[in-house]
Amino acid sequence: MADLNAWDSFYVVVGSAAGALIGLQFVVMTLIAEKPAAVTAEAGRAFATPTIIHFCCVLLISALIQVPWPSIAVGAFVGGAVGVCGLVYMAITTGRMRRQNFYELDWEDWCFHILLPFLAYGALALCSAASLNHAHVALFGVGGVTLLLLFIGIHNAWDAVAYQVFVIRRREVEE
Repeated sequence: MADLNAWDSFYVVVGSAAGALIGLQFVVMTLIAEKPAAVTAEAGRAFATPTIIHFCCVLLISALIQVPWPSIAVGAFVGGAVGVCGLVYMAITTGRMRRQNFYELDWEDWCFHILLPFLAYGALALCSAASLNHAHVALFGVGGVTLLLLFIGIHNAWDAVAYQVFVIRRREVEE
């Protein structure tokens, strides 16, 4: 477990960034909610909520990595459970994205809203399992997953705000 000590600063920085971005996302959504369209609730569950979940997962991983687990196996089990729950959540979210009719996904959306999150949560589950025999290497995988989820969240949050500002608001002004 001594390998974890070297990661303290990394997870303090990443976890703090995720916490701040969660708060910022709530502020932005509150400002955007000033004038919601009738069909945006369905799209919000499909696009906005997963962004918060990704940020929360980064925060969760950052906290879990600091827990003084009684053994690596317990930490690996918890990390694997988070990864599996992320995969299940992404399966549900993918269904929501496909059912909503407010916005049609393009290739970038498929990549950042579906493919990369699946990859991240799957890698988290695999790294957790691998940590039983290769803890040092698995920690790099978990660090990569954490950064990937953080960057996915940043991209998707920006994408949502840009869509609201440049597409939705423009439509409202033109009407």
